[in-house]
Amino acid sequence: MTSPLRTRSFSRPRHNRRIAGVCAGLAQRFGMRPGMVRLLFVVSCLLPGPQVLIYLALWALMPSE
Repeated sequence: MTSPLRTRSFSRPRHNRRIAGVCAGLAQRFGMRPGMVRLLFVVSCLLPGPQVLIYLALWALMPSE
């Protein structure tokens, strides 16, 4: 029997990467499609804020599979 709060890894996958795999890793962690996370990231870049810096920090901090 599996628990409903199954642990998902927080890492950049080797497959389905576009640039660094950050969006694919976040999508895998939160159970979303990678394309949707990429779209949300691109749309969020139209708003003011440190989105690119957060992406770079996640790239540096997220381990690769």
